[in-house]
Amino acid sequence: MSDTRIEKDSMGEMTVPSEAYWGAQTQRAVENFPISGYRFGRSFIRAMGLIKRAAAQTNHELGRLDAKRMNLIVQAAEEVIAGKLDRHFVLDVFQTGSGTSTNMNTNEVISNRAIELSGGQIGSRDPVHPNDHVNMGQSSNDVIPTAIHVAAAEAIKNDLVPALQQLAQELGRKATAFDDTVKIGRTHLQDATPIRLGQEFSGYAAQLNLSVKRAQKAIKALSELAIGGTAVGTGINTHPAFGSTVCERLAGETGIAFVEAENHFEAQASKDGVCEASGQLRTIAVAMSKVANDIRMLSSGPRCGIGEIRVPETQPGSSIMPGKVNPVMSEMVVMVAAQVIGNDTAIMMGCRDGHYELNVMMPLIAHNMLESIRLLASAARVFADRCVSGIEADKERCASMVEQSLAMCTSLVPHIGYDKSAMIAKEAYAKGRTVREVALEQGVLGEDVLMEALNAMHMTEPH
Repeated sequence: MSDTRIEKDSMGEMTVPSEAYWGAQTQRAVENFPISGYRFGRSFIRAMGLIKRAAAQTNHELGRLDAKRMNLIVQAAEEVIAGKLDRHFVLDVFQTGSGTSTNMNTNEVISNRAIELSGGQIGSRDPVHPNDHVNMGQSSNDVIPTAIHVAAAEAIKNDLVPALQQLAQELGRKATAFDDTVKIGRTHLQDATPIRLGQEFSGYAAQLNLSVKRAQKAIKALSELAIGGTAVGTGINTHPAFGSTVCERLAGETGIAFVEAENHFEAQASKDGVCEASGQLRTIAVAMSKVANDIRMLSSGPRCGIGEIRVPETQPGSSIMPGKVNPVMSEMVVMVAAQVIGNDTAIMMGCRDGHYELNVMMPLIAHNMLESIRLLASAARVFADRCVSGIEADKERCASMVEQSLAMCTSLVPHIGYDKSAMIAKEAYAKGRTVREVALEQGVLGEDVLMEALNAMHMTEPH
């Protein structure tokens, strides 16, 4: 038995591996684009399967595709959806800018698998043709943007939102647990008035809760689908009800409120919705980076840094310094954030590179968008599990640093004025003493009043 077979397309014959479900057009792209080794991931391939299944069902409903072919396409598409045929999606991300190669890869895989299921000869295009039947009523120009929206929205809904919620919950638990621990606040990296560690962590929890809302806004930005516009947005060669019906099926399958694009020319010529969604991901990355950086600085030490909190020890930190443990989970989050911000720049540049009726950087946009979602979701889960959940407060260290802080003099201002309070702070600093000691020595207030004014816990609430 030969290890290859011959398939044909409009440009002629191509030699294809005998076990491959892809055909001539895919093989041409394999040879044309040996660029990066990056492939479209599971979420994108699943989205392509969802679209092809919905398209076949819709075309049958509209009287354009017979039941036999529809059932064969649906059965093959469901194998694509389930991930059973992933090894047959062989194309590099850096390919034709419309994603036509990947659309045809999908059409050919589904066609040949459907032919095999029918007992026919793979490559014969009978009884299921990749263009005439699998791609019926479609164009790469509306399928690929639809797949980007479906894949990204599903990944955000099913992966990113739960991961961000988990991280927000862990930070919220720490905010509650640390609510009775008073520490020194910091502004400009300098001592400021006291704050409760729980208050500080409540700010982190709020950032992540807002990140969940931003992720949900990203889903909303992706809810309009280009399907039904075909080549340039006019809907040539498709039924007028095709786009809306496919969207209804995709919404039912995913639980996401997908709708047909209000204006197909906008949906295919621009990628503004993806650009908006990516901007939300960038903001989420910035928020996670802020939290991770604060946590690693608050845990710096263990003896010669701030050391107000202790993070879990996850692995040795040095090949040369015994006993050293580093805040590796925070470092991971910050690196992920940097990558997501870089991805957003690539997406933005890709989204602006539409010319007339079509964007021609869609594979790049898809790859970077889905990578950002995957990285943020993984980072949030791991950071919650392996860092935040195990954070402990060093109450003694927190109390000691509060007492040493010159910012304690702030609470004296209502009693003795700004200038006199500043003089006490300067003297305390010059003599290496505390504000409390200098104020007592100078007798600026009665002892009871002074002790009440310098009560750090009271300083953490308005009064």
